Amino acid sequence: SAKDMKHRLGFLLQKSDSCDYSSSQGKKEKISSSQRISQEEVRKWADSLENLIHHDRGLAAFRAFLKSEYSEENIEFWVSCEDYKKTKSPAKLSPKARKIYDEFISVQATKEVNLDSCTREKTTHNMLEPTLSCFDEAQRKIFTLMEKDSYRRFLKSPYYLDLVSPPGAGCGPENCKRSHTHTLDCNSNIISQCA
Repeated sequence: SAKDMKHRLGFLLQKSDSCDYSSSQGKKEKISSSQRISQEEVRKWADSLENLIHHDRGLAAFRAFLKSEYSEENIEFWVSCEDYKKTKSPAKLSPKARKIYDEFISVQATKEVNLDSCTREKTTHNMLEPTLSCFDEAQRKIFTLMEKDSYRRFLKSPYYLDLVSPPGAGCGPENCKRSHTHTLDCNSNIISQCA
């Protein structure tokens, strides 16, 4: 039947990915694990925070790093702002803006980001009539904060160094194999958590 044929083709395509998966694993995990990041792409992440967070795998690795430092609210705010700016329906602007404001900017925010009082006041004022750009200044400030602080630490962390070092560099064959496998597993877990 067509269904059986489709299943067989899918199985053959998985085999050609040079990754072994059992049929019980979820589709999302298979997709994320089979996507490879080139060393060149990973090196570009060191050029700028923008390169890093505009790449799905880079964003996932950076988010995991920030989570390990208990400061993921910054990247979550930035991502929420990016998503907000893509809002097409004017009717959805106000509720989405309110949600972002309550979660990240208000005094009682559950994931309050570190903004100076001037930027916080301006953003609060922008909430009176939310537009697509009402969080722009706050988002810029948080981006700069991440760029000067956590991004620099990320580049020196295992979250980045394990990805940028090619397998086999500077260690024994057993360690490299284990380390490389661990990195791939971590990437799969990071991606599947964020997807």
